[in-house]
Amino acid sequence: AKIVSNTSLSDLKSKGAVLIDFNSGTVLFEKNSHERLPIASVTKIMSMLLIMEAIETGRIGYDTEVSVSERASKTEGTSVWIETGEKYTVEELLKAVAIRSANDATVCLAEAIAGSEETFVEMMNEKAAELGMKDTWFLDCTGLTDEGHYSSAYDVAVMSRALLKKHPEITKYTTIWHDKFRENKPGKSIIDLDNTNKLVRFYEGTVGLKTGFTQKAGHCLSASAVRNGQQFIAVVLGAPDSNTRFAECRKLLDYAFANFETTKVNSIGESVREIPVRKGLTPYVTAIFKEDVKLLLKKGKKGEIQRVARFVENLTAPVAAGQKIGEITYLINDEEVGKADLVAANNVPKAS
Repeated sequence: AKIVSNTSLSDLKSKGAVLIDFNSGTVLFEKNSHERLPIASVTKIMSMLLIMEAIETGRIGYDTEVSVSERASKTEGTSVWIETGEKYTVEELLKAVAIRSANDATVCLAEAIAGSEETFVEMMNEKAAELGMKDTWFLDCTGLTDEGHYSSAYDVAVMSRALLKKHPEITKYTTIWHDKFRENKPGKSIIDLDNTNKLVRFYEGTVGLKTGFTQKAGHCLSASAVRNGQQFIAVVLGAPDSNTRFAECRKLLDYAFANFETTKVNSIGESVREIPVRKGLTPYVTAIFKEDVKLLLKKGKKGEIQRVARFVENLTAPVAAGQKIGEITYLINDEEVGKADLVAANNVPKAS
């Protein structure tokens, strides 16, 4: 991942920050991005990732009714005051998590998926390891714990990208500015759900994702925005106040949209050259691009791209269509900015 330094971003007040390209995962800016810090309710990004996985695999459905346990109803912090024995659908609880950051709703869903919050937390840590998050350890599913429960700006960006990439339908909930909870429960108090992420309303293209605050963690935010087909993720941890976390994520996203563009530089099926094939029915096979090649570049740099091609030496039949037979490395000023696989355009049977 390429890190682009930028002096206009050097005055961030947050303890840790990172800016990444959503499509490639390339790091565009960082400040203490691997420092282990408490992350408060930003933890719920991982909880939502596991909730969406459970829905995708059919373990639960959006309309599955979940019964509230005594433990869930007594969860501290931000809540929607669900009561022991009440029943809610997964979708109702998910809205409470995504919009209001309700701790009681998060515990309720964790228990529905894993049987207990403890088992759910084990799943969270397994998923973190699977995603390569080396600076993360979860002790709960809400982020209420400050001691021994931590992540880093970079790891938060990794799990944010995983959630948005694998389950883009989560944005149906993370982009809601205002909703209501318990509307269909006669005689029960209706709770307003107001999005804790103010960028949803005040920053063009915002699709999420999650705020967090405790005294120890400070003010935290993972924000993602899309404009003209470009998407970036900005994370700030440990900001001194709420306004600063929003302002600094805006600053990071503004920098990304102003300076970078994803450019298509080659197309799927485009031919590169003929490659000799030993012992084949035909002496050559055409090397073509396996897929479209899109590179994240600083604006105005497309004309400076150099391409270096490497091919399999002594390619011997049989060769199957789609088999990798080479790759192209893209360079700007001798620095690698991307790679692409080249594959055989057709079968080459072995000569009898």
